[in-house]
Amino acid sequence: MKESEWAQARFDQLNRIEGKCLAVMSHRRLYQKRVKNTFDKKVRSRRFSEGDLVLKKVSQALKDNRGKWAPNYEGPFVIKKALSGGALVLANMDDEELPSPVNSNVVKRYYA
Repeated sequence: MKESEWAQARFDQLNRIEGKCLAVMSHRRLYQKRVKNTFDKKVRSRRFSEGDLVLKKVSQALKDNRGKWAPNYEGPFVIKKALSGGALVLANMDDEELPSPVNSNVVKRYYA
């Protein structure tokens, strides 16, 4: 096999590999889109507004001597202000605000 034939065969082989890579990337995008759509069907958005009652998850950093019998949530709290990005300013039932805002991921709605 001549050197020019070998170079042409190698070039063709590299082109086929590149085509396969593009096909794989396309399939991967389609698969990721399908997975995202399936996940998004199950997700329900939680909207909090001022005046809603919520329970706040207890921080795991604070040790409690009751062990596994310690409560998972504390409250209820009243939402004073809903900030952008999901941050909430909470106040206890005596209308005393908590020192710092909390993320909406650590609260759940309280039904009285």
